[in-house]
Amino acid sequence: MANLTGKTALVTGASRGIGRATALALAHAGARVLVHYSSAEQAADAVVDAIRAAGGKADKVAADLRAADGAHALAKQVRALTDDRLDIVIANAGISKAAPIEETTVEDFDSLFAVNVRAPFFLVQQLLPALREGASVVLLSSLAAHASVSNLSAYAATKGAVNTLVRHFASALGERGIRVNAIAPGVVETDMSSFAKTDAGRDFTLGMQALKRVAQPDDIAGAAVFLASDDARWVTGDTLRVDGGSKI
Repeated sequence: MANLTGKTALVTGASRGIGRATALALAHAGARVLVHYSSAEQAADAVVDAIRAAGGKADKVAADLRAADGAHALAKQVRALTDDRLDIVIANAGISKAAPIEETTVEDFDSLFAVNVRAPFFLVQQLLPALREGASVVLLSSLAAHASVSNLSAYAATKGAVNTLVRHFASALGERGIRVNAIAPGVVETDMSSFAKTDAGRDFTLGMQALKRVAQPDDIAGAAVFLASDDARWVTGDTLRVDGGSKI
């Protein structure tokens, strides 16, 4: 198992789903975890309490990443809490919107790009003074970035942008020993993919996967811990597909 003892990690969107599972997994590996949330304070408290109950270290931080200055406000809090000593950033927070092209609104499009692209870009920018040599940054991509999945064209465009950011960030930050990668999950049974909990959604998911079960948040969290750890010390600029062999 990866050893992250002595490391400090920030996980955005950590009050539920993949973010929650990742925060718990990082803490289990020994990291101190900053649990970011937007509005679900009670859920974030539950994650912090679970980490502390298991003997780990955790704090919560709040910021609305839809706001133009949301990433800046979050980075300011994180830098103060960590005394500018941050080792891991998991930019997990994201939103989705399923809609046909003709029904996608400007407001939908702008919200998707604000949370899924603008927020991680400026979060990394604002955290650069705090990221230590050898730090790991992990962004969340998606199966939709490289395969057509339902009515997700605008959402898919944001995740394609994430894949591009990964390569540019990795190139720019490599001289500091900072690694930047992305994880591209397929369908995961979370609130964002609630259709996977229906019979029709389950059949659709299993029909496009090589592995015949619906993914759980823990399946993705393990990959995040790997990329955050020294086991992935020679991996950067990559997007790791963690999708059960979807659309192969």
